[in-house]
Amino acid sequence: MRRPHIRSRRLAIAVAVATAATLTAGAATAVGATTASPQPHSPSSTPATGKLVDAARAAAYAHATATGVGKQDTLKATDTMVDPDGRQHVRFVRTHRGLPVLGGDLVVHLTAASAYEGVTRAFNHQVDVRTTDPKLSAEQARSKAASVAKGDAGEPELVLAARDDQTTLAYQVQVADSRTAEAGGARTVVLDATTGAVLSNTPENDSFLSPALLDKLRERGERLNPVTGLLAPPAPATGTTAKAPGFPSAAKGTGSSLFVGSVPLSTTQTAKKSFTLKDPTRGNTETRDAGDKELEKFTSGKALTSATNRWGNGTTSDRATAAVDAQYGITSTLDFYKKTFGRKGIKNDGRGARALVHFGKNVGNAFWSSDCGCMLYGDGDGKTFAKPLVVLDVTGHELSHGVVDATANLQPTRVDAEGNQFGEPGSLNESLADIFGSAVEFATDNPKNPPNYLMGEKLGLEQKFLRRLDKPSLDKLEGTVDYWSKESYDTEVHAGSGVSSHAYYLLAEGSGKKTIGGVAYDSPTVDGSKVTGIGRSKATAIFYRALTRYMVSTTDFHDARTATLHAAKDLYGARSTEYKAVNKAWAAVNVTAANAPSAKH
Repeated sequence: MRRPHIRSRRLAIAVAVATAATLTAGAATAVGATTASPQPHSPSSTPATGKLVDAARAAAYAHATATGVGKQDTLKATDTMVDPDGRQHVRFVRTHRGLPVLGGDLVVHLTAASAYEGVTRAFNHQVDVRTTDPKLSAEQARSKAASVAKGDAGEPELVLAARDDQTTLAYQVQVADSRTAEAGGARTVVLDATTGAVLSNTPENDSFLSPALLDKLRERGERLNPVTGLLAPPAPATGTTAKAPGFPSAAKGTGSSLFVGSVPLSTTQTAKKSFTLKDPTRGNTETRDAGDKELEKFTSGKALTSATNRWGNGTTSDRATAAVDAQYGITSTLDFYKKTFGRKGIKNDGRGARALVHFGKNVGNAFWSSDCGCMLYGDGDGKTFAKPLVVLDVTGHELSHGVVDATANLQPTRVDAEGNQFGEPGSLNESLADIFGSAVEFATDNPKNPPNYLMGEKLGLEQKFLRRLDKPSLDKLEGTVDYWSKESYDTEVHAGSGVSSHAYYLLAEGSGKKTIGGVAYDSPTVDGSKVTGIGRSKATAIFYRALTRYMVSTTDFHDARTATLHAAKDLYGARSTEYKAVNKAWAAVNVTAANAPSAKH
């Protein structure tokens, strides 16, 4: 949730009449008349180039009434996706009269023959402004942004902010070293170029723990000192795996972590007795030491090296120990996305992810920084948090924010002065990060970190977890909700995330009491109805496909219902048990076609 946010608008899903099919149970019009053969996973994306992009772009202009693309708009493809049945999807961002449109994203859907099939768009009005000449000067915009974000403002950029049913000429300003952001992070400020009003003021980095939660923990005097106790002597390193001499080459090492015991690590051998904590088998995924500094660039971090290819000692006395957890968590997350969905890296570009441990002094949080593709881990603030937040599900959660950022780019609708974020698209972003973070645990299946539907259970909280998917309201710290209501429009995003997380759990496991992996669950429904789950694998596939194909920056919970119904129809058919279960799971959290909100909240 790092880019400038746009106030939530209803998601418009327009389709060509000749190819449309109607979703059952009162859902929005479906994209595509043909029923795709059920697939276990959503296929991977490919670079947005070539004839497919040209066909999608041409279709967007040809079907302007549905897509909202005008003659003065320019479309830039950011992703293309081709399904096993040949259907195609192209995600675009746009400029209008040469100015970037914040919230101007859309996905054009084509048949296997590259004929227009429909569109998913972030707003339902034509982008237009009377003038592109601002009344506010660039210097005035820079000064105000610096004042608002309390940092060093960069060069203002003229943009268009698509808000509600109008388009606003605005300045977008990047502000570094913000004193309003934890660990001196950056913020993006968007100002009305006519009035100077602040349209948004958004933190660049996504933090695992919100400012409101940190304040509450401090007020309660709660001190989190997770019990690790998992120290185990590392197995002998096997050394290089290269068949021929020469460096650098891939090697197999071992690490002693804080939270998951002894783990295997793929490393890079640079000399006979020299290894670097960089994984050449996963796009050169690497963890470095920030040296207790708030570094702005990954390359400024110190590379971690070893003469033995054994890393860490299971305690914080060895600076490499936190790096073991970080590297293991990142590679486990990358493996989950690749093995489950064929996704090659966070941005699906084949590149690995990176991490900086020992980030800053007295930083009790973990962050995802999309700008550098980095995970940033503090060592704890010495008061509330006594250990680094290098827990597996924290890493899975934060890297999943990177996946959301690279696809739908879901944005909060409002950010307060302390950096707390609000609104349904932002809540959905947090929910998807929890959903896929939990799925990373299940896919990794480490006995020292048993998989479950709890988030942050290893943090040492008095309530034994931070959030949970089966009955979100058991999280009293953040006040997470179980069901949708009109208050969801402006609920803090971690609290609001419970709506879609609960729907996902019900889809996967069903309602009522059950014990899974030694954890007792008892998931309720808003009306007492019974929901039968379809299994975690299918539920996760549906939510991932919905994210990558049918969600955009303004998708709210009712839009997410429609998106997951589209995904279930694509994968399993409109008359399938899976499709019906999706509809029932959303109804069980009070998200139905009947109570869908009007265009304005």
